[in-house]
Amino acid sequence: MEISLVIPLYNEAESLPELCEWIKHVLETKNLSYEIILVDDGSNDNSWEAIEHLRIQNSSIKGIKFQRNYGKSAALNEGFRAATGNVIITMDADMQDSPDEIPELHRMIMEDGFDIVSGWKKKRYDSTITKNIPSKLFNSVTRKMTGIPLHDFNCGLKAYRKKVIKSIEVYGEMHRYIPVIAKWAGFKKVGEKIVEHRARKYGVTKFGWERFVNGFLDLVSISFVGRFSKRPMHFFGLWGTLFFLTGFSIAIYLIISKFIDSSFSLTNRPSFYIALTSTIFGVQLFLAGFIGELISRNAPGKNSYLIEKRVGL
Repeated sequence: MEISLVIPLYNEAESLPELCEWIKHVLETKNLSYEIILVDDGSNDNSWEAIEHLRIQNSSIKGIKFQRNYGKSAALNEGFRAATGNVIITMDADMQDSPDEIPELHRMIMEDGFDIVSGWKKKRYDSTITKNIPSKLFNSVTRKMTGIPLHDFNCGLKAYRKKVIKSIEVYGEMHRYIPVIAKWAGFKKVGEKIVEHRARKYGVTKFGWERFVNGFLDLVSISFVGRFSKRPMHFFGLWGTLFFLTGFSIAIYLIISKFIDSSFSLTNRPSFYIALTSTIFGVQLFLAGFIGELISRNAPGKNSYLIEKRVGL
């Protein structure tokens, strides 16, 4: 199998027949073997009935239906588990992503050697105020924090080498950070392709302002987990030590000042409370790091590492 298309969807019954027919035409014209994995994220319209009907017409179409709405990350993760193609391509079901981009994305993975190729919707048809401006701000911050030079982390049209998606797990709201998760797993050959962004033809958008707030929180979370999941003491212990030493140093200064001048008041000074708070906070951070280290060292996957190659074994 050359290509697996993983398409998460929620209430997209109207667009599915046209989308699947378009994909079929593009890939059969290029003589590329494929499968289309449609993941119904708890739709309450006729999306699942549409998937079952499409499956009868085309055996390359496969479907997964969630009992309820779990979110795009969960849908992608289940689709990734089911995918068997050498190249896995994700796209949205609302027809704002063009299937005509698929062959070139496949070529960039197989011939140019990229682990990941992310789409860049340079020209968009979304609302400037509610989506374009927040998206540009979000992408700018993400580039600086992760060091990955992508212009559009939110683009649903992405291509992955099979080994990438079989080596990572997508959860929560982390779907927009799959390139970041892959980078921490050791896949650093990330490419970008300018892709067509089409105006929505059916239905309405399912995303609101909250996705940007959640996005920044997820960015902080994934950055921390990627760096310190196997060594939490390096983070908590460092900051705990700094806070403790700061508080301890201030306390020593206050005590020495009291010995030198007996009229020197300790508890009436702001520095006394700063020292006390800093010392307590430092101890708490250090203990948090210690507990995190115990949990990490006793976790089932504590010695689970991705091995790229072996020889003689």
